[in-house]
Amino acid sequence: MKRVTGIGGIFFKCEDAEVSKKWYKDHLGIEADQYGGCFRWYGKYGKAGHTVWSTFKKETTYFDPSQSPYMVNYRVDNLVALLPILIAEGVQVVGDMDDQVYGKFAWILDPDGNKIELWEPPADFDQYTTVVQESE
Repeated sequence: MKRVTGIGGIFFKCEDAEVSKKWYKDHLGIEADQYGGCFRWYGKYGKAGHTVWSTFKKETTYFDPSQSPYMVNYRVDNLVALLPILIAEGVQVVGDMDDQVYGKFAWILDPDGNKIELWEPPADFDQYTTVVQESE
């Protein structure tokens, strides 16, 4: 079974998320709204995907229980099938799977205690995403 199919997002804590967002826009050209920026890419066989880039306030609890200032979101094809496999392999799952209109989410910890978000986007994900960047 294929597990990770790409990077769905990169999230990191900032002293001031709005100042950081502006700095990245001014100096690196990354446009972002309240949800962050979004890069479009094309994978194998021309299938489109997106990677979200987002700043978070330093005080966010979204990365808990990890103490890391960042969290990576990995795209997966079938989260419902993957979770029991990871559990059987001894991977620590944090909380319950969340099924939203914009996809299924689950969280695990790596050996260093870094929280990882697993995301299965819906088939019609493009309607929920405004692409603000296109990678070359």
